[in-house]
Amino acid sequence: MRLGSGTFAACCVVIEVLGVALFLRGFFPAPVRSSSRTEHQAEPPAPEPSTGASSNWTKLPPPLFSKVVIMLIDALRDDFVFGSKGVKFMPYTTYLVEKGASHSFVAEAKPPTVTMPRIKERENLSPNLLVLCGDHGMSETGSHGASSMEEVNTPLILISSAFERKPGDIRHPKHVQQTDLAATLAIGLGLPIPENSVGSLLFPSIEGRPVREQLRFLHLNAVQLSKLLQENVPSYKKEPGFEQFKMAERLHGNWIRLYLEENTSEVLFNLGTKVRRQYLDALRTLSLSLSRQVAQYDIYSMLVGTVMVLEVLTLLLLSIPQALSSKAELEVPLWSPVFSLLFYLMFLVLSALHVIVCTSAESSCYFCGLSWLMAGGVMVLISALLCAVVSALAKMFASGKLLSKNPAHPNSRWSELDVVILLGTMGHVLSLGASSFIEEEHQTWYFLVNTLCLALCHEIYRNCFLGDDCEPWRCSHGERGFVNTAPALQDGSIGHDELEPHRASKSPASLNTLRGWEKWMAMASPWVILTCCRLLRSLNQTGVQWAHRPDLGHWLTSSDHKAELSVLAALSLIMIFALVQRRCSLTSKVAMALGLLGVYCYRAAIGNVLFPWQRDSKDISKGLIEARFVHVFVLGILFTGTKDLLKSQVIAADFTIKTVGLWEIYSGLVLLAALLFRPHNLPVLVFSLLIQTIMTKFIWKPLRHDAAEITVMHYWFGQAFFYFQGNSNNIATVDISAGFVGLDTYVEVPAVFLTAFATFAGPVLWASHLVSFLSSETSSGSALSHACFCYALICSFPVSAYIILVTSLRYHLFIWSVFSPKLLYEGMHILITAAICVFFTAMDQANTKS
Repeated sequence: MRLGSGTFAACCVVIEVLGVALFLRGFFPAPVRSSSRTEHQAEPPAPEPSTGASSNWTKLPPPLFSKVVIMLIDALRDDFVFGSKGVKFMPYTTYLVEKGASHSFVAEAKPPTVTMPRIKERENLSPNLLVLCGDHGMSETGSHGASSMEEVNTPLILISSAFERKPGDIRHPKHVQQTDLAATLAIGLGLPIPENSVGSLLFPSIEGRPVREQLRFLHLNAVQLSKLLQENVPSYKKEPGFEQFKMAERLHGNWIRLYLEENTSEVLFNLGTKVRRQYLDALRTLSLSLSRQVAQYDIYSMLVGTVMVLEVLTLLLLSIPQALSSKAELEVPLWSPVFSLLFYLMFLVLSALHVIVCTSAESSCYFCGLSWLMAGGVMVLISALLCAVVSALAKMFASGKLLSKNPAHPNSRWSELDVVILLGTMGHVLSLGASSFIEEEHQTWYFLVNTLCLALCHEIYRNCFLGDDCEPWRCSHGERGFVNTAPALQDGSIGHDELEPHRASKSPASLNTLRGWEKWMAMASPWVILTCCRLLRSLNQTGVQWAHRPDLGHWLTSSDHKAELSVLAALSLIMIFALVQRRCSLTSKVAMALGLLGVYCYRAAIGNVLFPWQRDSKDISKGLIEARFVHVFVLGILFTGTKDLLKSQVIAADFTIKTVGLWEIYSGLVLLAALLFRPHNLPVLVFSLLIQTIMTKFIWKPLRHDAAEITVMHYWFGQAFFYFQGNSNNIATVDISAGFVGLDTYVEVPAVFLTAFATFAGPVLWASHLVSFLSSETSSGSALSHACFCYALICSFPVSAYIILVTSLRYHLFIWSVFSPKLLYEGMHILITAAICVFFTAMDQANTKS
C-alpha cells in the first residue's frame, strides 16, 4: 500500500501519542492518598483499644510542645554535624547533640520522593522545640542531583528542654526517613496526623512520657497508617504491617484492661514493653509498605509505551529514503506483516506475556486494567509495527541503500548547514540527560538559533562573494546527505523515486536576482535576526539560575511604568497589523484591524494599559465584552480562511485563493495570540513576524533551501520563541490566566485549549507559517509531504530519547522537581505535533487534488 510521506508521518505521530500517553500513565501512577475529604470536619481520633473494660481516653492527648521553630539548611550533609567536621565548624550544635537536651537522627531523603512535598505536610509555629534539618545533602563536588549516600543523608536534630539526658548518655544518630517528621510534629503539637502522611513517629521524642501516653501516641499513628494502607492496597490484609498492627492493638487492649484494674505488677510493665515494641515494628513495616507505593512505577505500562514510541521512531528513520524522494511516497507493508508468521508469533508471545504479568503483578497496573479488546488492539499494533520495521530493514539491506549517502557516489558530502542541523539535533537530545540542562534548556535553543544564523550568514556571504560558479558552493548545495530532498520551491517534475545526492535537487542558489539594496538587506539579515533574538532574551528571564534577576518584562509590568507599557503595546499591535495584513483579503484586513483594536481595549478594561485620555485605571472590569469581541473576529478570520481553502479545492481550483486562505488562517492564530499574550509579551509576537518576513524574502527564497532545511529552521525558531515568551520546563511558568480570557466562569474545554495555545504559541505559529510558506511557493505537494515527514521526525527524537532517560533516572533525587515536569511538556508537545502533522496532511491532500 502506497502512502504519501505526510500521511505516513501523521499516522506515525498519532501512534506515538498513544505510546507516550501510556508511558505517562505508568510513570505517574495514582498517588497514595486518603479517600476521605475531612479537611474542615476532622474525624474524631480513634479510641484507645480495650478488652472488657471501657476506656475513658477518646480524645487526643495534650500537646508535648507549645511552639516549634524549624531551621532548614540547604544541602546540609549529615557528617557536617555528626562527624569531625561538625566539631570544627558547628561546635555548639555538636555539644547539643552529644550532651544537651536533644535527640539526633540521620534523615534519609529516599528517592524518588524529594524533600519539598513532605515538608508541605507540618504546622510550624515558634519556640519550645527547635528542629534543625537539611533538605538534602551534597556530593564531594558540591552537587546534589543523584542518590549517593552523601546526597541523601541529612541531619535531623530535635532540641527542647522537654528532653532529658542523663550524664554520660551518648547516643549515636539513628537512621530514619524524612517523612517521619510530619507525624512527629503532629503528635508533639497535639494535632491529627496528616491523612496522607506515610511517616512513623520518632519514638525518642516521646520516650519521657508515661507508658499509657506512649502507647496512645503509637496507636494513633498506627491507625492512621493502616487506614491509608486499606484505601490504597487491595490486599492490605495480607500485608505484614497490618497483621502486626492488629496483634499490637489486641495486646494494647489487654494492657489497658490491666491498667484500669490498677494492676502495678511486673506483668503490666513487661506487657507494656512488649506492646510498645510490637507497635514500633508495625509502624516501621507499614511506613515501608506505603513508601514503596509512593515510589511505585507502573513499569509494565511504561515499557509498552516505550516500545511503541521506539518502533515508530525506527520506522521513520528507515523510511527516510522513500519519504524524501521526489514523489514523496513510500510503500507501507501493511498486509504482508499482518499475514506473516512473524506477526502471529509476536502477537502470541505478547499475549502470553500480558497474561503472565497481569496475573502475577502484586501492585495495580493500568495496562492490565484495560479491557482485553483494548489491550489486544495495542498488542496487534506493536506486532504490526515490528513486522513493518523488519520488512523495511530487509528491503533496505536488499537494495543496499543506507540513510546517510548513496554509496555509489563517494564524492557526495554534506553541506555546512546539514552538519549544523545534525549536530544541533543530537546535542539537544544529549543535553536532556542532565537536570541543569533541562532547567536551562532555553540556553540550548538560544545557542542553536544563534549558530544557525551564523551558518546562514556564512552561506549568504559565500554566495555573494564567490558566486554561483564556485565549486565549493556546488558541493555544499548540490551534493547533500540524508536531509537532501526534492525541490521545495519548484515543481516536482523529476522522475526518479529515490534520493540521488550526486544530482542537484534544485537550481543553484543565487542572490543575483535581488536588487542592489535587497542584496545588502540579505547580507544584513542574519545580523538583524541575531539582534532581535538578543533583545527578546532581555524581555523575560526564565529557567532557574537567572530567573530571579530583573528583566525588561518586570520593569514594564510595574505600576510605575504603565504609560511606557501602553505605548509599547500600541506600537506592537500596529506592527502586527502591518506585518500580517499584506496577504489578507480586504474583509480579513478589516477584521484584523478591529480585532487588534479590541485587544488593546481588553487590556485597558482589565487595567493592564491606559488609553491616552486616562490618568489611572480605577474602572477595572473583567473585560468580557472586549475579549468576546476579539474572539468573534478570530473566528471570522479563521472561517474566511477555511472558506477560501474549500473554494480553491472544490470550486475554482485556484492556487492564489488557497494561498490567501492559508495566510488568513495563520493571521487568525496571530490575532488569538495577541489577545492571550500579556501586554509586555506583544513584542515577542512582533519579532516573530519580523523574523519570518526577513527569512522569507532574503534567505529562503533567494538561497532556495529545500523543504527539510526550511522545516528544521521553523522548528528551531518555534522552540526558541517558546522560551522567549517566558516559558520554561517548570509547570509554574504556565500562564493559566490565558484560559479565562473571555470566559465568565471556568469552562474546561475552552480553558484548556486557550491555555495550551498561549503556552505553545511559538511552535504553533511557526509551524503554521511553514505550511503557508511552502504552499505559496510551490504548486507541488511534495514540499508539504517532505515538511510533514521532517517535522514528525525531528519532534520524535527528543521525546523518544527522553522517555528512555527518564526511565533510567526514575530514582534521581530531582525526578519530580525537574525531570517529570519536562516529561509533561514533551507529552503535550507531541500531541500538538500530531495536530500539526494532520494539518500538513490535509493541505497536502488539497495540493494533490488541485
